[in-house]
Amino acid sequence: MKQYIDGLSNIMKNGVDRKGRNGNTRSIFAIQMRFNLQDGFPAVTTKKLAFKAVLSEILWFIEGSGDERRLAEILHGSRDKEKKTIWTANANADYWLNRGLAKFDGDLGRVYGVQWRKWKNSDGKVFDQLKDIVERIKTDPSDRRLIVSAWNPGELDKMALPPCHRDFQFYIANGEISLHMNQRSADMFLGVPFNIASYSLLLEMVARATNLKAKEAVFTFNDAHIYHDHFDAVKKQLQRIPDKLPKLWINPGKKDLFSFKMEDFKLENYNPQETIKAKMAV
Repeated sequence: MKQYIDGLSNIMKNGVDRKGRNGNTRSIFAIQMRFNLQDGFPAVTTKKLAFKAVLSEILWFIEGSGDERRLAEILHGSRDKEKKTIWTANANADYWLNRGLAKFDGDLGRVYGVQWRKWKNSDGKVFDQLKDIVERIKTDPSDRRLIVSAWNPGELDKMALPPCHRDFQFYIANGEISLHMNQRSADMFLGVPFNIASYSLLLEMVARATNLKAKEAVFTFNDAHIYHDHFDAVKKQLQRIPDKLPKLWINPGKKDLFSFKMEDFKLENYNPQETIKAKMAV
């Protein structure tokens, strides 16, 4: 994860300070990182990654849900209001609830997973992008259109939060599959380690479902920023040395992308340094 640490350092030293929607940031435009999953799973080691939160969210996306309480159920086994998720603040934010679009408690609108699995075509019909992409990887692996998009301009106002990681594309060669994800807005301290792990998990899942070997997870972070409120936390993290990457275990009996459960995954030999806390901007 040295390239992630180098990205933090680059922004701190060379970034531009700007005032944003939810706080002051220091940013650089368009940083790319590449992780070879055959070298280990890219879980940040200079602080603890909330792996269960990452895993539950990607399973929630794959399920096609926009229900924050369903995410709580996947993560905690309960929809109880006391069970929080990384989406709880968005589901209860005034800027979202004041629109009057939430149809039930926890309704986030047509966010990520809804677009992946229930994109609405121009004729109003629903299209399952993710299911389609899995089938096309199997039948036409050289296709240059293996793209899934969460950025639906016609429905941005129907989302509690417009997608930050807006689209991803697959590339297959020599029996190996890679993924490239584009992210319009990247919270480098809190969000990016989560995003790297999330899409690396997705790549491993799709590889398993299509009988391919996962290779590279590639990320382009466009507005790559550090909140001023996170400066002290980042400085603390920059003093730490990255450790050896863990290995990802996946239940060998599972191959269907749409039937994976929390218990089908675990990180082996993951030895992160202590958690560094910072407030998430909403």
